[in-house]
Amino acid sequence: MVALKVFGQPTSTDVARVLTCLFEKNLDFQLIRTDKFKGEPVVPEFLRLQDPTGQVIFKDGKFMIFVDSRDACRHISEKYPDMGNKTLFGTGVLERATIEQWLQAEARMFDPPSSTLVFHLAFATPLGLHPDQSLIERNEKKLADVLDIYESRLGEDEYLAGDEFTLADLSHLPNAHYLVTKTERGRKLFTSRKNVARWWKAISDRPSWKRVVQIQSEHPSPLEKLEN
Repeated sequence: MVALKVFGQPTSTDVARVLTCLFEKNLDFQLIRTDKFKGEPVVPEFLRLQDPTGQVIFKDGKFMIFVDSRDACRHISEKYPDMGNKTLFGTGVLERATIEQWLQAEARMFDPPSSTLVFHLAFATPLGLHPDQSLIERNEKKLADVLDIYESRLGEDEYLAGDEFTLADLSHLPNAHYLVTKTERGRKLFTSRKNVARWWKAISDRPSWKRVVQIQSEHPSPLEKLEN
């Protein structure tokens, strides 16, 4: 019986983040899709415990929790330190503190503008909505400022928290993927910065992320179907 279960749509940025972590740790898990748009049956325990905030629903053994995807990745890395990528959450206090610093930067500085840009640049039009150009411009400037900081940091080390791929880098993958692969303006934000471009290629080429992208292509979201 598989102890680890993730409930949700693989195209969700939060679910994708957790799936990537599980693949990095080489852990067996079950993805239970809760996509009601396709008319598929919804798991009863999801119906009983559905979380209105949209957080990831993650089950580890007998415990089912609604959790921020970054916290789910922390939990997985801490509980299974010797599985798969052993340096994903650092191997010492100082390393972990550095990783946490960049995890916080992603959550507070990178995620808000990038999420807004993903919606307005990639998905608003397929939904029949008019992209808010002033909102796009404001968040484009915010994300550019963040990526300028990253450009400087990545001029010193291969990855944000040092010379190893960690949760600090992993956490950026879902939103960055949508920006780079689905929007020209988003792509330029990354490719116009030498170190950021090199970093993006390195993290997006990881087998763990490629497996997530493959799953997403096999199970597109309703938004992506509209876009196509």
